[in-house]
Order: sequence, then C-alpha cells, then structure tokens
Amino acid sequence: MADGGSGTTEVEAGGSTGFWAPGSQILWRYRENAGRRFHIVRPVTVVRDDERLLAVWLAPGTECVKPVLSDGTAVHAEPLRTRYTKPRTVVRDRWFGTGVLKLARPGEPWSVWLFWEPGWRFKNWYVNLEEPLARWAGGVDSEDHFLDISVHPDRSWHWRDEDEFAQARRDGLVDEELAGRVRRAGEAAVEVIRAWGPPFRDAWQNWRPDPSWAVPSLPEDWDRTPAPLSS
Repeated sequence: MADGGSGTTEVEAGGSTGFWAPGSQILWRYRENAGRRFHIVRPVTVVRDDERLLAVWLAPGTECVKPVLSDGTAVHAEPLRTRYTKPRTVVRDRWFGTGVLKLARPGEPWSVWLFWEPGWRFKNWYVNLEEPLARWAGGVDSEDHFLDISVHPDRSWHWRDEDEFAQARRDGLVDEELAGRVRRAGEAAVEVIRAWGPPFRDAWQNWRPDPSWAVPSLPEDWDRTPAPLSS
C-alpha cells in the first residue's frame, strides 16, 4: 500500500490474483472519445473484486474530474449539434446527491450502475455501454460509447441517449465499425435484462456501503499513464 501523494491511498492489486481487497481506493477513468486524454475520473472504493465481478462505490461528495466546454459551459447545456465539436477542457467538481454502485464483469462491454433516491429508495439500474474495463495498478480505464439503457425496478427498460449516439456518429466520434459493436453490445445487454440475469437478479439494490469507509481523494496525478498490475 503506497500513499498517492495527495491524501489518496493508491492500492495496487497484489499477489497472483491481481484483485483489490474490499475497501481499497482506486480510480475509475474514461478517455475522451476519439482521443487520448482522460476526461472523466472518479475515485471509488472497491466493494468486491474477483474473477466474476468488480463492484465499486462512488460516494456522495467525492471530488471528480469532468469535461466542460472551454468557456466553462456544461456539456449538456450545449445544443446537441455543437456539443461534440466545440473545444473542451476538464474541471474538478464533486459528485453531489446520492452515491452510485458500479458493477462490471471482466471483458464485458458495459457496466451496470445502481442509483438510489434519498433515504435509500432504489431508483434504477443504468447500463453504460463502454469499452471493456482495462485494469492497471491504480484502477480501471474505459471509453464511453454514448448509448445507454435504463432499467426500472419493475424490470421495464428503455434506450437512453440515442440522440447523442447519432450525433457522435455524424461528428466522426463513432465510426461504422464501432457503431455496429456498440449496437450488438446493447442488444446483448437487453437479452440479459429480459432473462433477468446477473447483476439484476443479485439483489445489489439492498447493498449498503461500510460506514467506516472514508470518501476517496482525487490525486493530483489523476491523468497519469497506467502502470501495470503487480504480479
């Protein structure tokens, strides 16, 4: 266990398994689309990590990195036709509201996020279509694929952000090959939803974070080059 230099504990996966212990603090990062920089970075706490599942907790009040337009305008405040073509930068901000439980199975091109209303009233699952997570010593990296699926407690579901997915294609951020992969991944996720497979059937909505966990800090070198996992 090594100090990350800014109050964050960077926990490298140790031993032959390469898994993080519950309570470890890691980074969950996304690269910009059709680029190399990291533009979304969220410090999270590991809930479970094994050969079948990585589960992490994004706590309320966590300092994160998010993209904004160069003039400071929020991305989603910009009209869709220019949302992906105007210059961007990144800012530090905090995750407000309730926390988020993120679940990802190794090699799967999506992760499943659980949201709650205040008072731990379960709201919904959110299937985030993305590149399969790439593990490194300080966390996991991916690239978001715009298209998502919302799944409700009654097991109904609907596509989300189809307009953003279409605009990203028009703007050259998603080519035909990637678009096909994303659609196939979405259809595969829908089959899991219809069959009520994992993680939807696994009662994660009843999970609660360990009250002793501290809110992770955002390290100054949040955009560092991924270091390999210890072996």
